[in-house]
Amino acid sequence: MPLAQLNAGHIRFPVDSPEMASFIDQLAEVNAAAEAADGFIWRLKDVDGPGSMSYRLLGDDRLAVNLTVWRDLEALRAFVVGHRGHREALRERYRWFERATEPMTVCWQVPEGHLPSLEEAEQMLLRLRSEGPGAEVFPFTYRDQRGGDGAPVGA
Repeated sequence: MPLAQLNAGHIRFPVDSPEMASFIDQLAEVNAAAEAADGFIWRLKDVDGPGSMSYRLLGDDRLAVNLTVWRDLEALRAFVVGHRGHREALRERYRWFERATEPMTVCWQVPEGHLPSLEEAEQMLLRLRSEGPGAEVFPFTYRDQRGGDGAPVGA
C-alpha cells in the first residue's frame, strides 16, 4: 500500500529573502530527482515555482511543507538518504529552518490512487503529536519496539 509523507519546517527568513536563496535554488533539482526516483508517486506542487513553498500548515505562515506519496517506506528512505543533493540539504537545513521542538514529519499509508490533501496531512501530523507513533501514523525515522519499521507490513 502506498505511503504518504509530510515534512514541515518553520522557515527562519521570508521565502524571497537572500538568506533563503540557496535553499530555493536547489528545490527544482532535488524535486526532479525525487520525481525520477524508484517508488515515487506524487508530490504537492506550487502552481509556479519549483516546490510547494506557497502552501502552509496549521495556520502558520512560516511553516513550509512538503507532501509526497511513495510506493512504500523503503522507497522514500532510499531517496532521502541516497540522493546526494537531498542529503546535503538535510545537513544544512538549520541555515533555513528552525530546530523543531515537536514532530514535524509524519508518514501514513494511503489507498492505491489516493492523493492526500493538505488538510489530511495536517490531521495526521496532529494525530502523531497527540497519540505518538504507532502502526498507523509515525515519523520518518520511527522504528517499532521489535526493531522494524513503524509501518504495517507492506508499507
